[in-house]
Amino acid sequence: MGSTSHVDLTGRHALVTGAARGLGAAITRGLARAGASVHVTDVRRDLAEELCRELKEEGCQARYTELDVRDPEAAATVFRGIDETSQPLDILVNNAAVDVSKPIEHLTAEEVTRVVHTNLLGPMYLCLEAYRRMVGRGRGHIVNILSTASNRTWTEAGPYAAGKSGLRAFTHTLFKEAQRDCLGVGVTGIIAGGMETPFVLDRFPDADTSTLQSPDIVADTVLYALSVPEGSVVPELVVVPRCESSWP
Repeated sequence: MGSTSHVDLTGRHALVTGAARGLGAAITRGLARAGASVHVTDVRRDLAEELCRELKEEGCQARYTELDVRDPEAAATVFRGIDETSQPLDILVNNAAVDVSKPIEHLTAEEVTRVVHTNLLGPMYLCLEAYRRMVGRGRGHIVNILSTASNRTWTEAGPYAAGKSGLRAFTHTLFKEAQRDCLGVGVTGIIAGGMETPFVLDRFPDADTSTLQSPDIVADTVLYALSVPEGSVVPELVVVPRCESSWP
């Protein structure tokens, strides 16, 4: 894709979930360095605040915003707080995700609930809050981070694939409704293949990193989706390593 350093988000306000490390941190850095003011949300407060300090030292605008995406009232509270400022949200990136890599016969109900709640219901809660506000203002962009698991699954990925497949369907529906409700609101799903991030390496420490892509590439894909001129929108993008085994 090449560099997206030309993307200018000066004056725009963004919120990224799961922003403290890995892909979320890469997206946050990309948005902030493009000029956006970013709400950095994550349940890992110490890492999120460290990222905010790093970006502020570079002259960027980033602030930690407490949020557990599984809590719909917490999501509503965050947006009510944003409403009280003169800086309404222009960009929402739903990135937060978890996984439990187990055969279905060994999964517990709590594990299934945690994965689906974080990966599907959480993004939906945030979309509900953001979308109606964006339509009311006549502009905005929602980016939902999907996975190759939303297209083709594999063993020991049942809840994860179910959540990401559901989020892909919800994203497609939201895109169609934005076409009807407000052409100034963009909706994009990013299908990302394997990345060299803690999300993969914490669970699979022996993974061959030569087969994984940098999260910076996926972050650049998010910036590209936000850079498309008015009058066009990118509903879905796929970015995978050359040797991705789970696509198509």
